[in-house]
Amino acid sequence: MLKIAITISCALFLCTGVATSAPQGSAKDYQRAEELPARFRQLVYGHDVKETWLEDGKLVYSMSPAMGESDFYLLDPQATGTIQPDVLFNAEKLTAVLGQQAAGQQVIRVEQQDSETLMLLLTEGRNSLQFSLADQSLSKANLDSITPFDLPAYEAEQPPRRRRAGGSTGIFFINQLDVDVKLIWLESSTSERSYGQIAAGSQKWMTTYSNHAWKVERSNGQLVASFVAEDMPGIARIAAARKMNFAPPPKRPNRDRRVDEQGKVSRAKIFVDDHNLWMRNPAGGDPIALTTDGTAQNSYRSTTTWAPDGSAFVAKQVEDSQEHTVSFVESSPTDQVQPALHQFQYLKPGDAIAHPRHRLFLKNTDGGFDQVPIDEALFANPWSVSRLSWSADSRKIRFLYNQRGHQVLRWIEVDATSGRARALIEETSPTFIDYAGKTYLHVMEERGEAIWMSERSGWNHLYLVDLASGEIKRPLTQGEWVVRAVEQVDEERGTLLLRVMGIDVDQDPYHEHWALVDLDSGELTKLTEGDGTHKLSWSPDGNYFVDRYSRVDLPTATELRRRDGSLVAELSSGRTKELVNAGWIPPQRFHAKGRDGKTDIWGLVYRPTNFDPANSYPVIESIYAGPHGAHVPKSFRVFRKPQALAELGFVVVQIDGMGTNWRSKAFHDVAWKNLGDAGFPDRIAWMTALAATDPALDLSRVGIYGGSAGGQNAMRALIAHHDFYSASVADCGCHDNRMDKIWWNELWMGWPVGKSYAESSNVDQAFRMEGDLMLVVGELDRNVDPASTMQVVNALIKADKDFDLLVVPGGGHGIAESPYGTRRRRDFFVRKLLKVEPRWN
Repeated sequence: MLKIAITISCALFLCTGVATSAPQGSAKDYQRAEELPARFRQLVYGHDVKETWLEDGKLVYSMSPAMGESDFYLLDPQATGTIQPDVLFNAEKLTAVLGQQAAGQQVIRVEQQDSETLMLLLTEGRNSLQFSLADQSLSKANLDSITPFDLPAYEAEQPPRRRRAGGSTGIFFINQLDVDVKLIWLESSTSERSYGQIAAGSQKWMTTYSNHAWKVERSNGQLVASFVAEDMPGIARIAAARKMNFAPPPKRPNRDRRVDEQGKVSRAKIFVDDHNLWMRNPAGGDPIALTTDGTAQNSYRSTTTWAPDGSAFVAKQVEDSQEHTVSFVESSPTDQVQPALHQFQYLKPGDAIAHPRHRLFLKNTDGGFDQVPIDEALFANPWSVSRLSWSADSRKIRFLYNQRGHQVLRWIEVDATSGRARALIEETSPTFIDYAGKTYLHVMEERGEAIWMSERSGWNHLYLVDLASGEIKRPLTQGEWVVRAVEQVDEERGTLLLRVMGIDVDQDPYHEHWALVDLDSGELTKLTEGDGTHKLSWSPDGNYFVDRYSRVDLPTATELRRRDGSLVAELSSGRTKELVNAGWIPPQRFHAKGRDGKTDIWGLVYRPTNFDPANSYPVIESIYAGPHGAHVPKSFRVFRKPQALAELGFVVVQIDGMGTNWRSKAFHDVAWKNLGDAGFPDRIAWMTALAATDPALDLSRVGIYGGSAGGQNAMRALIAHHDFYSASVADCGCHDNRMDKIWWNELWMGWPVGKSYAESSNVDQAFRMEGDLMLVVGELDRNVDPASTMQVVNALIKADKDFDLLVVPGGGHGIAESPYGTRRRRDFFVRKLLKVEPRWN
């Protein structure tokens, strides 16, 4: 099957007239790799659908059938018979209204202005349009009158940076200043990319993705504002300082000031002074001391949680964590000639952490509060105490206790009168409880029930718990698949809305599907069907949803469905004809058995656009084996970075091996006290199976690269598996888990710190390294201590090992993804695996 697919792809490619046998690693290969993003941009039509729900329940949606055009449709989901959309307006109608101004423009956003009028925002110009639903006519409107589209401007010195990108969207930048400004995309925590200037008084439309952050600077580098793209396109007005359209955060209610039925304040005023709790005297006079044991190192906090009837409150006393100062030197600061010393607090595995203790105070007959001692035997060694709440009758407090070591998780209930505690729910594991990704608790007081998430069956599922007894009444979900997240609990309808994975045995187990679960019957209704990973957006009344699904090899298909999952209409499906004609080859989805010979391991294969089956290609793995997630892409995108590396003459692969997340508990447990494993036995088996289907893959030349946890993995390949991997680039690696952040490493490697840390340490095992290694680190990395890389360097020198080292002054975490770091990584693999000098002519 694979050989046939490759032959077809190459045949399509040959038809385009592009040469197929350029020397690998040549200057032409580098140039082609750089041009790939622009070469494939905007060549998929119909995959980007944007919808607007009207007040009468009808749906207006758009898709782009061709560059510079937008067709908008009106659909009534309640119509009988076959439901077909009506065309509201298109490029032809835009031209009729705007004339020459319509060239190259699209309607990028539609909102209902009133019951009979829609407001349309265009990509260019200062004019928007109004569309009359009554007579189907278009007319001009003033852009300055539109307020719903404005994006808030962030004026902080460090603009917000968002990592997880959503769907395609856009920002319409309007420079209202009298000077030119620079537009910069914040590509990552360490990398920025310039997108030119916006002249004074001018505008610029930028295609981007939701949650992507952008900043605007003056020519001297002064920050003017920054903006974060939303799901729907918006306007970013660049205005004078303090006159921006800044949306302040909503005011939070004062929890200590509650009003009783008579409209009077019934809560006592509690405050902290000299590390102790005090209460303002209701009768006037001096404040009343409630505690005397607070100290600078073990201080009370001012936040209090009150019982609904005001009869009691809970305060927190916190014994501070130890100090652990990380120091590093910035060699080349921009504001001075001399180096600068940086220091910050950074807890590492084994450090003493903050110890919170909750103190219960009960109102006495004199109107004051007496402390009720709480039995702490069930929660004596906390990593965290969270989700503190009161029962509706004000008789009990409840909280979630995560024991240090992450092997015990309890939902605890304390009697407010006696201070006696009991475990309503207890979760234990001989390995780890994935509290960071699989903790869920929802209390339904009126039903006397709670929803609890657990892997006790070997798969991540939900359970219905009786509030009175703490006993599990029944599983809400079950089977050899996992609940990815609870999106909504609708107690009125009695339903749960879930994202699930692996529920369709005929699909990739990492595809996200959606389902409804009936709380009373336990019946599960699968809402999505298409072979891909799904995203849903709901109508205002919750009766319909728009389902977008895609795969790496399938552009987004969009459907309208009812709440029960039944299909209303197919809205669009992406078309790749023009993309394929431009030489695009989709990443190949591939799965093979892992180390046990039974479990399917899934991954992707990227080939160069001039792939020749008669040629021989080294294989490079892009690795990130962090147990907190699964990392191989599942949704459609015309370009990803591994494709550019493949273009130089490689086959690049990405794989989720055992030890990563969102499969069975047993699959995940491989990582327990064993991060050095990184799923390598599964990865090697997978690549061996892939090469058996494609003789063009040369497994005598295998490289690997990764950053952060992936940097640890990439070097580990040359320590534990140098018989298979021969070249590695390790960026900002947490090479010794004792040197990295406390929460991530204690979760997977355990507590107290034991010998497993040394066994997984690239520092302790550096003497075993064989092959070609390049280490990359930014000297200002605040995510992973840069000293972790330098300790590896020290160990390699002591072991008399040869290696390459790139230290980037001023660089932060992930510096290998910067343009310079990326180029150096490409050059390294071209030299080591292709045996040619990079970029030669």
